[in-house]
Amino acid sequence: MNEKSDQNLERQLSEMLTEGEMQQRDREKEERRLLSPKYEIRIQTQLDPIVEETQKYRSMAKEVDGRYDKYMDKTIKKDKPEESGEDV
Repeated sequence: MNEKSDQNLERQLSEMLTEGEMQQRDREKEERRLLSPKYEIRIQTQLDPIVEETQKYRSMAKEVDGRYDKYMDKTIKKDKPEESGEDV
């Protein structure tokens, strides 16, 4: 094949890959992805998976840094009821 026919084939292939029905489907998919959800579902759990996993790792080995110390302190304080000093 000569150079002109090669360029023509490349141009046709490029047009086929960038135009047509496939492009329309991608556009619709992108539009759906960009729409924000109407509802947000939150589930409250009794156990925090981050705390559980951190405790397991800490039982096996010592952490190099105290990356989760602040988070663990917050969750432990949240779990323990405050002592008011009054008898009920």
